[in-house]
Amino acid sequence: MEENLTPIKQDTMLFFDGHPKVYPIYESFENRLLHLYPQTRIKVQKTQITFSNRHVFACVSFMRPKKRSELPAAYFVLTLGLSYPLESERAAVKTEPYPGRWTTHILISAASDLDQELFDWVKQAYEFAECK
Repeated sequence: MEENLTPIKQDTMLFFDGHPKVYPIYESFENRLLHLYPQTRIKVQKTQITFSNRHVFACVSFMRPKKRSELPAAYFVLTLGLSYPLESERAAVKTEPYPGRWTTHILISAASDLDQELFDWVKQAYEFAECK
């Protein structure tokens, strides 16, 4: 591992250790998110990376939201907390853990998944967490 990495960068690289093909996609996601929301706090945990402002608004994990046969070979899951159920084919799973809060899991497997539509949803999740 490179010597001059921050502890969070080291933890992130370890988190993606078994998933090297999607690490560059994650890096692009994180860079764009931090460019848009520089005050975002990032916490790398054993099973997920959380992004928060006042509250958690997004998470990255390797959960399996579909049957293995329906999943791409390499992916990560972006989970967003929204005030509504996301009506999109891109939403792999959506649940309402409590009234007025919807958790939506989106598969990310290619750089092209990091489009404006996705970041519009990230913005909505960011603003929802900020206002809670």
